[in-house]
Amino acid sequence: MENALALATQIAQGALDHCRALNFKIGVSVVDRGGHVMISMRDDGTAHHVVELAERKAYTARIFRQTTREFVERIINNPRSQGLKDTKGALASFGGVPIKVGDDTIGGVGVSGAPGGQNDEACAAAGIAKAADLLK
Repeated sequence: MENALALATQIAQGALDHCRALNFKIGVSVVDRGGHVMISMRDDGTAHHVVELAERKAYTARIFRQTTREFVERIINNPRSQGLKDTKGALASFGGVPIKVGDDTIGGVGVSGAPGGQNDEACAAAGIAKAADLLK
């Protein structure tokens, strides 16, 4: 597999490019298998908190091995999962997507700053799609 930092950079840049094409200013973070930040980037003029939120979304997608949208639905629909939202570093907010090679979750990408959570998630997914050839 490609160098991990190069892969993370390609995913983050892909997310930024997708959001920029839609005129969204965002922050994006990519975490590794251990949930550690590999790279964080943000557009000029973004709110001060977007990188922190992007990091937490990426971490949540990695540790729970699901999109943060699925994580939110899990918390809402299963009362026994309510406590998961209090996991240190986790964030129950749309915009985080796990990075997978087959069924193996090797990291996560989080985006914050686009209007509506579905746009954050779409930008994160676009970043992963840009690196799809390297995730085989």
